Amino acid sequence: MRRMTLTGDQHLVKRINRMALVRLLREEPGLSRADLSTHSGLTKSTISILAKELIDEGWLLEEEAQHTGSLGRRPKPLRLNSQRLALIGAELGIDAIQTAAVTINGEVIESQRTPLRSLEPQQACHQLIAQVLSLAAEVKERHYRLMGIGVGLPGAVDERAGVLKFAPNIGWRDVELGKRLSGEAAAAGLDVPIYYQNEADLAAIGEFEFGEGPADDPLIFLSCGIGVGAGIVLNDRLFSGASGLAGEIGHTILQMGGPMCSCGRRGCAEALIGARHIATPEDAARAGAYLGVLIQNVWMTFNPTVIVLGGETVERGAEFLDPALSAVQQFAAEAGIAPPQIRIARYGSLATAVGGAAYVLHCMLRPIYG
Repeated sequence: MRRMTLTGDQHLVKRINRMALVRLLREEPGLSRADLSTHSGLTKSTISILAKELIDEGWLLEEEAQHTGSLGRRPKPLRLNSQRLALIGAELGIDAIQTAAVTINGEVIESQRTPLRSLEPQQACHQLIAQVLSLAAEVKERHYRLMGIGVGLPGAVDERAGVLKFAPNIGWRDVELGKRLSGEAAAAGLDVPIYYQNEADLAAIGEFEFGEGPADDPLIFLSCGIGVGAGIVLNDRLFSGASGLAGEIGHTILQMGGPMCSCGRRGCAEALIGARHIATPEDAARAGAYLGVLIQNVWMTFNPTVIVLGGETVERGAEFLDPALSAVQQFAAEAGIAPPQIRIARYGSLATAVGGAAYVLHCMLRPIYG
């Protein structure tokens, strides 16, 4: 009788160790192999092997040796290589498809935006993949290697199943976009992993992964457009809830018996703040005040380090934002506590598309969850 051999998953351990080095160099660019050994606890021989692999694959770049003033071999600094690997993010919006190719350092290589031609799921998927393929060809022509694709969707997403569960603004419910998009990509010969997530969730990941300096955690991204949603990063991970509905704050009630919302209820945040309900400066000021209430609720619920504001309504500027910030300051003064940092999205209208690219990196850097 043949004896069964039980072993650990050595490939997973290696992936974890490799990405640990990448994460260390993202936090402290310029570390040497000896520094990486000290910081990671891995042996120098293991570091040497992994570093060579990562350099060969395009993750890392080795610079000239530094002058230390001591005898012996000089340490060579290592940094992330922004010239070899690319990630593509795509946003299936309510009226347009936005795509962006991004380096592993968060630099936008190229972006494309086209009007959404059809709300029929199969046709929408076909258009999205066609646009991704066009961008992938551009990336290849510039000698980058594509690592993966992240797709942002306008509603609650079951990530594992690839199902868009609920998107009232486009009238979709329980649509299996994962199978459709994967099938389209495979038919076109695009052999890279594809990730799916809510659009605000991806925008939050983009701010988290590609921010300046140490990552802000917890971080909340408030997406204010036709729809209103939140992306939540908590303890180094995206928080999406039991069934992908976490962050659907556009359908929390701000006014009992208020205006009708696309979801069928009255007084939702979306019906008070959403872009469809803002036509005049007076509308913007009223909506901004309600945004201040929403920010206060998010602040008290999650106690974030930073709240990031993005979306087309935010681009209206002071007429929308000043009433919101004034309301937050009033709440803070009444409670006698300082509010979290509030800032505008770094990537503007590209926030979700760049976030889709960032989500590919986010998952790769955490192989135990990927």
